[in-house]
Amino acid sequence: MLFTGLLFIPLETIFPKRGDQPIFRQEWREDLFYYLVSSLMVQVLTFLTFAPAKSILTFAPMTGIRAWVGHLPFVVQFVAIMFLTDFVQYWVHRAFHRVPWLWKFHAVHHSAQTMDWMAGARMHFLEIFLLRSFTVIPMYVLGFSDTAMHSYIFVVYLYSTFVHANLGWRLSWVERFLVTPRFHHWHHGIESEAVDVNFAVHFPLLDKMFGTYFLPKDRWPSGYGIQGHPVPKGYVQQFKYPFVRQG
Repeated sequence: MLFTGLLFIPLETIFPKRGDQPIFRQEWREDLFYYLVSSLMVQVLTFLTFAPAKSILTFAPMTGIRAWVGHLPFVVQFVAIMFLTDFVQYWVHRAFHRVPWLWKFHAVHHSAQTMDWMAGARMHFLEIFLLRSFTVIPMYVLGFSDTAMHSYIFVVYLYSTFVHANLGWRLSWVERFLVTPRFHHWHHGIESEAVDVNFAVHFPLLDKMFGTYFLPKDRWPSGYGIQGHPVPKGYVQQFKYPFVRQG
């Protein structure tokens, strides 16, 4: 948290998308609390998030494949992990939007009305838990080396912070191949045209393949959040939100 703050606060100050947005914007305390609590809770229960992957290996050890994958060059392993986890996360992410009871958990993340380096931390604990349980499967089951896995986990943590950040960079060439802040900001956009688009974490190609790509030229969303802003404010109320019957 300290590392990403020291890295992204100066970048957002020098290259802001919204220049009038203060560093300590509204609800920054809640999102800081998400950093400190939800992420920590998942770390404590890491052994449970590996349970689905370990169950698969119990029935299908795949010793030969795991040995072959584990001896591939580091760069090959790293790129393969990026693509495989992105493929899994694309469909898990899409399910969180399309399945009503899952959406109530994911709505907490989309309730952020301000995008910056802390906005990505606002995720319901159970969503983080389910997301990690599924995305760890290809990394663990296929036998990628610890070095490749740990390197990817570090990079994806920074990458997630980057795409949520209040950065106005125009990365027109890069955004053809990789997810950028503008691409992901449209996923959080409040416009009706921004609903259920841009699910990929790394590669926009997945959204192009499955019909969910949306990136209008030289445009950014006018605002962020959910129409009507139904999610309450405050960590405790947001934690309870998916379990409370809505009127």
